[in-house]
Amino acid sequence: MNQDSTRADDLARMANDLFDAEFERRSIEPLTDSLPDLTLEDAYKIQQLNIERRLVTGEKIIGHKIGLTGKPMQEKFGVNEPDYGHLLDSMYHDESKPLDLGELIDPQVEVEPGFILGKDLAGPGLTIDDVIAATDHLVTCFEVIDSRITNWRIKLPDTVADNGSSSRFTLGVEKTSPDGIALEDLETLLEVDGEIVEAGNTSAILGHPANGIVWLGNKLAEFGIVLEAGHVVLPGTCLRSFRIAGHQLATGRIAGLGDVALEIEGKPYSKNVGN
Repeated sequence: MNQDSTRADDLARMANDLFDAEFERRSIEPLTDSLPDLTLEDAYKIQQLNIERRLVTGEKIIGHKIGLTGKPMQEKFGVNEPDYGHLLDSMYHDESKPLDLGELIDPQVEVEPGFILGKDLAGPGLTIDDVIAATDHLVTCFEVIDSRITNWRIKLPDTVADNGSSSRFTLGVEKTSPDGIALEDLETLLEVDGEIVEAGNTSAILGHPANGIVWLGNKLAEFGIVLEAGHVVLPGTCLRSFRIAGHQLATGRIAGLGDVALEIEGKPYSKNVGN
């Protein structure tokens, strides 16, 4: 067996491990423990293998998320560049319904602006102005991240392979036009059970939230992928994420964009994660 074939087998095995871990709601050891030379290119191949597997079962891509754009999150997980993942229709969680933590492993919540595209957005060479022109409206949203890696012991290739640690996302109901909004300077709050636990400013999202979408659109252009009209794009958060196990209600607020709320019930399913 040649080296390329062996590598492909390793990536397929890791994709299977992550797929099984998510649907069995258990965590596994970091992929980079067993394969220390796992590259970003390898990790995106693993991510794509599992996305294709889910598309075959009838799930649909309805957007993308960008992760690790803010310094607080980069510092928290020891990385120094963004990543991206896919948003599937099965990940959407309606704000009017409680989130059952029994479906998850070790969930954390992030507050971020959500860009709902009204036009296709195709790189390369995208700018902030292009992103704003393609955006139909903005909402405040929650992304619920949930690593399939034990105790979030992730390096960048681990979270990339794990679809950017994606799990669920919830959109607020207030829709705001991007015109005339100083997106690079919006105060942002995360409140849990009535207490403010994180506060920050959207300037911490790569200087401007649209910069993340510029990066993503240009990155995806390398693979011939276009950000599509109607899709949701989450540019990342300016706050640290917050573990929600043991809590009842999370509320996110972004000045000028409104609120999003998430009622929480149950306990994370996994027996091998300490909360």
